[in-house]
Amino acid sequence: MAVKLRLTRMGSKRNPYYRIVVADSRSPRDGRIIEQIGSYNPVSKEDENITLDEEKAIEWLREGAKPSDTVRNILSRKGIMERFHNEKLGK
Repeated sequence: MAVKLRLTRMGSKRNPYYRIVVADSRSPRDGRIIEQIGSYNPVSKEDENITLDEEKAIEWLREGAKPSDTVRNILSRKGIMERFHNEKLGK
């Protein structure tokens, strides 16, 4: 089973709110998920518009889950991708 870290759209019309989820790559965007690991609010004016469980994200990356482009950018902004790569290289 190919697993991906990706966004699921929530919220009302013109007011998007996304959940960062772990899902089977064959399921639809807003379809069945395996686990929710965070949220992202692009409309918020605050600096802290991303909440994320870092340990679960790293655990899923270790298991082989592939992040989408947007989720990869979010993880990089939070420093999780750097932590994962350093751990992978044994630093």
